[in-house]
Amino acid sequence: MVADRMPTAQAGPSSYARIVPVLTVPSVAMADPLAEALAEGGLRCVEVTLRTGEAENVLKTMAAHRELTVGAGTVLTAEQARRAVGAGAAFLVSPGFDEDLVAACWELGVPLIPGAATATELMCAQRAGIGLVKLFPAERLGGLATLEALAAPFPRMRFMPTGGIGADQAAAYLAHPSVSAVGGSWIAPADCLRRGDYSEIRRLAAQAAKLGAAGRGGES
Repeated sequence: MVADRMPTAQAGPSSYARIVPVLTVPSVAMADPLAEALAEGGLRCVEVTLRTGEAENVLKTMAAHRELTVGAGTVLTAEQARRAVGAGAAFLVSPGFDEDLVAACWELGVPLIPGAATATELMCAQRAGIGLVKLFPAERLGGLATLEALAAPFPRMRFMPTGGIGADQAAAYLAHPSVSAVGGSWIAPADCLRRGDYSEIRRLAAQAAKLGAAGRGGES
């Protein structure tokens, strides 16, 4: 695992977990019950995407829960990075690779997991000293076959596949030696959030926690 708690762009959510819920939360009112449901289900690390007007407040609210390590996703600019860290983000995730964003995260001392979909982007990430990248959108890119093809020339690079992955696909990704963590939105579906069905989210979180533990040989 990329399990070192390094205050650099080399660490990431897999420092804390192998299944990382990717959350798009439309209302800050959902943040507290959602955080509680995920923690009660046994998950310890989440990614809050910066895709809604309430995202920064959601991030701040969820980061206040001591049971959770909370990161910010869909980070596109250095300014977004600074604001997310100010709101309590412990790590940052970007859909692509951007040199200015990498530099900002090094200055902030916060791990960045940039997106990579090609060998060229992996070479850029490696040259920047990054050891963990987000393979995105994983399923649209060809899934596990593409991961295996990209991992072969980069044996020291670790991956967090995200995008189109559900519980049925996650186990196969976790079994690959280059995969440190899997990100997914299936744990907190939009319809459950709309209905306020946190018991279902708790159930899905418990299933995901069990899947993650099995993927690392029983370690929680």
